[in-house]
Amino acid sequence: MAKKETVTTTWLNNMAFESEIDGHKIMIDADPAVGGENKGPKPKLFMLSALGGCTAMDVISILKKMHVEIGKFNVIVEGDLTEEFPKHFYKMHVIYEFTGKNLPMDKLQKAVNLSEEKYCGVSAVYKKVIEMTSEIKIIEG
Repeated sequence: MAKKETVTTTWLNNMAFESEIDGHKIMIDADPAVGGENKGPKPKLFMLSALGGCTAMDVISILKKMHVEIGKFNVIVEGDLTEEFPKHFYKMHVIYEFTGKNLPMDKLQKAVNLSEEKYCGVSAVYKKVIEMTSEIKIIEG
């Protein structure tokens, strides 16, 4: 049977909400221009974070199995929103930023490809409705 996950989001006041995810509490709010107090991120931005976290975990796990040592690793996710309502992401671009010495591009590319094509569940869902692109940047250091 498939595993079911549950997140509870509770209204606090104005446009502020608190989501509880696996026992962790996360504040969500809106800009003051729409009645919020900017106490936390806007909900749509969690879509970018979910993608970044999902693929980052995959890539690090795969690179560890390949015995590739990296000094630093960032995943930057850029999302383009529609102008019309309901506003939603129609395009996302993922930048995999690796820092290290003599990093093997072929192994980095393989790890990214495996995440994007096989392991990242967030990416799998998003690709059905959002244009997805990515790139790898290496910083020697």
